[in-house]
Amino acid sequence: MIVSVQKPQTIMKFNPLLALLVLLFSLSSHLLLGASNASPQEVLDTSGKKLRTNTNYYIIPAKPFTICGFVSCFNGGGLALDTIDQTCPLDVIIEKANDGLPLQFSPINSKKGVIRVSTDLNIMFSAADENRCSQYSPVWKLGHYDASNGQTFVTTGGEFGNPGPQTIKNWFKIEKYEEAYKVVYCPSVCTSCKHLCKDIGMFVDKNKRMHLALSDVPLKVKFKKV
Repeated sequence: MIVSVQKPQTIMKFNPLLALLVLLFSLSSHLLLGASNASPQEVLDTSGKKLRTNTNYYIIPAKPFTICGFVSCFNGGGLALDTIDQTCPLDVIIEKANDGLPLQFSPINSKKGVIRVSTDLNIMFSAADENRCSQYSPVWKLGHYDASNGQTFVTTGGEFGNPGPQTIKNWFKIEKYEEAYKVVYCPSVCTSCKHLCKDIGMFVDKNKRMHLALSDVPLKVKFKKV
């Protein structure tokens, strides 16, 4: 009589090192996926609360600074509107020793109520001077290169919304900068415009007026709720 003999089944031994490696790989993949899907950090105002749309804020210097004119010195303050040669539209300038004019922020996705860093924004004055250049909108835009001053100023008259290559001069971003923030011109609405990215800083003209302009030295700012 022929008796068939079955081979004993191979029993896999538990390998704790292999199990640990599988667990670590799973956790790291989950964390990387979560990091890639995370929203950019919220921008906070001077009281530690999140910046929101449809809310008025002052943009003020993060640290006090002094500019000296022909006769006296004064402290730099918030942002307002002025012009170099009495033409329109008005430029964005830094006021002397006050909080300036209130502004609002509108992200590219208008349904998002919170303002976040590294996100395309329209920035606009909410209490502009109605007696000067009223035909121009209070929305910020990047002006033309001013050869006489060697600067590209931040001006007004921009178009609200309508993101795309045709409105790339109207989009700015807020970025974290040391213990405060800075405003940058780096429009993501144009995928081929990375070479245009530049910080927004201060330019002092011959009359000691302080203008916002493209700069290698960013203006460090914070946001104060009105």
